[in-house]
Amino acid sequence: MGKKVADQLVETLVDAGVKRIYAVTGDSLNHVNDAVRRNGQIKWVHVRHEEVGAYAAAAEAELDGLACCAGSSGPGHVHLINGLYDANKANAPVLAIASTCETSEFGMQYFQETNTTKLFADCSVYNEIATTTKQFPRMLQAALQHAHYQKGVAVLGLPGDIAESDAVESPTAPYLLKSESIFRPADLELQKLAYLLNEHSKITIYCGIGAKGAHDEIIQLAALIKAPIAYSFRGKFAIDYDNPWEIGMTGLLGIPSAYHAMHKSEVILLLGTDFPYEHFMPGDCKIAQIDIRPERIGRRAKVELGLAGSIKDTVEALLPLLKNKEDNSFLQDQVENYKKAIDNLNIYVRDKGTENAIAPEFVAATVDKLASDDAIFTVDTGMCCVWGARYLHGTGKRELLGSFSHGSMANAMPMAIGAAFARPHQQVIAFCGDGGLSMLLGDLMTIAQYKLPVKLIVFDNRSLGMVKAEMQVAG
Repeated sequence: MGKKVADQLVETLVDAGVKRIYAVTGDSLNHVNDAVRRNGQIKWVHVRHEEVGAYAAAAEAELDGLACCAGSSGPGHVHLINGLYDANKANAPVLAIASTCETSEFGMQYFQETNTTKLFADCSVYNEIATTTKQFPRMLQAALQHAHYQKGVAVLGLPGDIAESDAVESPTAPYLLKSESIFRPADLELQKLAYLLNEHSKITIYCGIGAKGAHDEIIQLAALIKAPIAYSFRGKFAIDYDNPWEIGMTGLLGIPSAYHAMHKSEVILLLGTDFPYEHFMPGDCKIAQIDIRPERIGRRAKVELGLAGSIKDTVEALLPLLKNKEDNSFLQDQVENYKKAIDNLNIYVRDKGTENAIAPEFVAATVDKLASDDAIFTVDTGMCCVWGARYLHGTGKRELLGSFSHGSMANAMPMAIGAAFARPHQQVIAFCGDGGLSMLLGDLMTIAQYKLPVKLIVFDNRSLGMVKAEMQVAG
């Protein structure tokens, strides 16, 4: 038997470094499933719900880069959508294979027919359907390039009749081409930022997930300009460890110290953050922003100076231009305020609760102490985020995953599945809400089937806790 398009797909995925496909097989996807069996170098992970597959792929992509999920024609790939929305908003490089009915039935309201290009248009950076065997390898390569470099979801529609057809070799590069780059602003832009930071004494640094990998450079920056360091929830584990200048999070999940420091500042330096709640940002100070995605600069705050570049590369280039300030009074005041805020939080930890009513703060803080130094945590949206934000801590080796931009329920357990597959030798701990876990309960069978050693900690408050709190506040 000659090489089929499904074989071509699997071979290309293996070459790109994809280790597994999260999917529920069926009908039009069966050819891909069989190609995985024939190839033997990639694993088919049978989830019970395609949404779980998309979330698992998203988690793996956040941890280790390119990952893959798939859904069969109609309802199968429709079920991917929520997880793909999350992945795309989180800039997770995921390839989603959406198999479809045969091309001869397109536009005929055929059984399980959908328009995949319309369906996935709002949750992808690449979204096409291959209708000829000659198209397919070029589209697949383009999908991989888009997912890898634009850091998002690439959807490739694959009709069943194309998947079982004889493969056609591509006249262009049939594989993912990777490149490492240095990305920083021009010297003049760096000089402008250095002047702004050198001329002011009350500066706060605010870090997002874009600060990941730049911990040491940011600590050096804070030490030079005597600036406290606040951070977003998603950026917490990137910057909160080995950090004498830490002042915590702002926002609904945060603590007063970060909020007040930012509002007392003359200058705020935003590093790799797309923190969406502008009402927590002061409007009467100067704001400078550095982001690897230039289109994000200025959309959350009144930015006076915006620079495009990776945080690590940009801060490295900025450091030699800065004065080592002597006055650290603003910094010390904010760090002291942070210590007081943490003392207040720990009051709740000391209250263990009563039998059958354990205090969630105590549970979260205890898990943080007992977890390994390289543990991977996943948190459900809602009150689990509150406990994770306030009582879990980074070490430089730990990871924290959640639905931080999409805000979906039921994400923690599926993300734990992806994390366990991606990092089999690391501890994986999921903070699950009782409401979220009940939505995708069937995939506990996936955990059991593959003997994944994930720890699911269920915070059972018999309600949708954060929604209940919002209703109570609203009266």
